[in-house]
Amino acid sequence: QVQLVESGGGLVQAGGSLRLSCAASERSFSSYTMGWFRQVPGKEREFVATIDESGARTYVADAVNGRFTISRDNAKVTVYLQMNSLKPEDTALYYCAGSRLPVYFGQTQGNYNYWGQGTQVTVSS
Repeated sequence: QVQLVESGGGLVQAGGSLRLSCAASERSFSSYTMGWFRQVPGKEREFVATIDESGARTYVADAVNGRFTISRDNAKVTVYLQMNSLKPEDTALYYCAGSRLPVYFGQTQGNYNYWGQGTQVTVSS
């Protein structure tokens, strides 16, 4: 079973940048659609970005379009979320997830088979 471990979260001022990483425990990771989701206490977990197994296709949520970029390095079994121009409303616990389904299903959290424990991102105003 694939295990996912996120890192790179922290405290940053508005307008700043962070890069989140998600390391997988197995090479089979390279065949999975990967995604990033985020959750604020008391609210539903929401889609942020997803990427297909090759890295050729990506989709991002409207709220982060133009500011966040998802990428992956299958040789390092790692997926990244580059976050620029951060806003206080980006504050959340960010989760990495893996799915056996094609990337077209990647915006729905119920389609994911594996989840990390999350990394906290806090953006101060």
